[in-house]
Amino acid sequence: MLGRMTISRRFISLMLTWGVFATIAAQTELREAASVRAVPQKMQLDTAKRVRRGELKMRPMTMKEAVRETVPTVTLEKEVSAVADEHGMPQKNHAMDSTARRARLGHKPTMAKPAMRDEGLDTTPADTTKERYVYLLHADETRYDRLINPEAQILVGDVAFRHDSMYMYCDSALFYEMSNSLDAYGNVRMNQGDTLFLYGDRLHYSGDEMLAKVRDNVVMIDKEMTLTTDSLNYDRTINLGYYFNWGTLEDTLNVLTSEWGEYDTQTNDAVFNYEVTLTNPNFVLTSDTLHYNTKTQIATIVGPSNIDSDNNNIYSTLGRYYTANEHAELLNRSVLTNEDKRLVGDSIFYDRTNGYGEAFDNVVMDDFAGKTRLTGDYTYYNELADSAYATQRAVAIDYSQGDSLYIHGDTLRLLTRFPDTDSVYRIIQAYHKVRIYREDVQAVCDSMEFSSLDSCMTMYYDPVVWNGPQQVLGEVIRVYMNDSTIDWAHIENQALSVERIDSVNYNQVTGKEMKAFFKGGEMRQVDVIGSGRLVYYPMEKDSTLMGMNISETSQLNMFLENRKLKKMIMSPKSNGTLYPMSQIPPAKAKLDNFAWFDYVRPLSKEDIFVWRGKGAGQELKKSTRGAAPLPNQKLFETIKE
Repeated sequence: MLGRMTISRRFISLMLTWGVFATIAAQTELREAASVRAVPQKMQLDTAKRVRRGELKMRPMTMKEAVRETVPTVTLEKEVSAVADEHGMPQKNHAMDSTARRARLGHKPTMAKPAMRDEGLDTTPADTTKERYVYLLHADETRYDRLINPEAQILVGDVAFRHDSMYMYCDSALFYEMSNSLDAYGNVRMNQGDTLFLYGDRLHYSGDEMLAKVRDNVVMIDKEMTLTTDSLNYDRTINLGYYFNWGTLEDTLNVLTSEWGEYDTQTNDAVFNYEVTLTNPNFVLTSDTLHYNTKTQIATIVGPSNIDSDNNNIYSTLGRYYTANEHAELLNRSVLTNEDKRLVGDSIFYDRTNGYGEAFDNVVMDDFAGKTRLTGDYTYYNELADSAYATQRAVAIDYSQGDSLYIHGDTLRLLTRFPDTDSVYRIIQAYHKVRIYREDVQAVCDSMEFSSLDSCMTMYYDPVVWNGPQQVLGEVIRVYMNDSTIDWAHIENQALSVERIDSVNYNQVTGKEMKAFFKGGEMRQVDVIGSGRLVYYPMEKDSTLMGMNISETSQLNMFLENRKLKKMIMSPKSNGTLYPMSQIPPAKAKLDNFAWFDYVRPLSKEDIFVWRGKGAGQELKKSTRGAAPLPNQKLFETIKE
């Protein structure tokens, strides 16, 4: 009996112990379940208390935000089924994830160090001391549904979140507390401070990565910039938003579109790739790669780009275009084309508003209508006045004929008189150390001017002109052109014409002034007016020299054929003196003003850059005409008493 009682007591004790453990386990399970259910309620109560105490202020929606919230509310159950990626958000195949994006950027936006960056731009790195957790601020309804998503808290109606300084609003959401992330649906709105706003139909936000993925009807507003696209990722660690399926960025002045782009909310820098178009009221810029700053409104060209406006085109692969005032700084042999003119240089500064440009190094400016080219290492061009000048190895080239005419001087100028009228004509000026070369004619002088009005080239200060073996010089030489070939020339004051026969003998003609007429590039007639003197070697038919003729006359007319004297007329008639070749007086073989300047003659188009002046004392002294004495001058003199 005693043994049975002992067994019964042990059984009762065991049953009581099991009951205690079962009760404790049941109570523990109930507490865990209650705590799970109480979390959202407690968070709401805490949030409500904080709002009443003033620790948290809910910002009402502005009119601007209300206008943009036109997307209808998305049903939560339908959106949950669309969650496919690791973040609960469907992705496009070509979209970069956050890890790859940051690896490409090196945790810095691509515009951090552009090729031609303004020094005034803010480059302060983003603040990395961010709050870690995403907080639920409000939801009309909260629940869990393990059949739909066992890891997500389901939120419906006026949902609000906060992560650090970023606030997020939507119609419904899935909140993943364990992964510190959320999926938001319907009328999605994000705002950071009072300048950055983001809108869309769907959002996936990762608090750990600080990455927002906004999809469908996306609008990003930063101050006066608006970005619209279908898919946008915003990386808060580097303050960078980027799209990859076409987008449009618009500010107060320009509209930019591209297939791929990114925008830095801290520096206001934007990068655009693939079929980029910048539309301005005055021009359109197209490119494959373009950098742009919405604050400065400067477009940085980093790839082949065209800027078109009216009849003007700019092509460049590197440079900056100031869209506000239409100034351009262009590198890498950029090209500026305006109707029938083109300007090319290693670097170009262009002001489209005021219509002028400056080009530096290896500059080429073509006038296709006039068939002229201006080259040099510095060129200034005014398209409104249709004028230009060049320095530093400046050359003006006329290629209207088969043989080009090259003109070099320290400075060259192209001027247009009476533009946009029927009386328009062009002027080419060259001054200081001018050298001219063409196969049939060469010249040197101190300064020169050519006018298309009368097709006259005027050379000043010690001009010398060569045509084959003939040399002409004087104080002023005027050469009249006909279709870019010499028609006739007028040598004023101290005129001298010399023809070299051989190394010893020269035909020479001098006078007060001289007129030479050309045909087919050869001199056919020479008229000497005033104080004419002649030293001439007549020839036999076999080109044997007969002797030397010396004559003086007031007016002389000479006619040539195949560079040989055919006929000579003197007025008044002069008999002259003919010396046999063996009896020529050495003192009379050359005129007293004879000069042969073959050593300064340009020998090629490359030789025009090598200046060779006349020898000391050989410069032509300008003649001066004294005042004619007055008749009866004594009558005006004071009579001495």
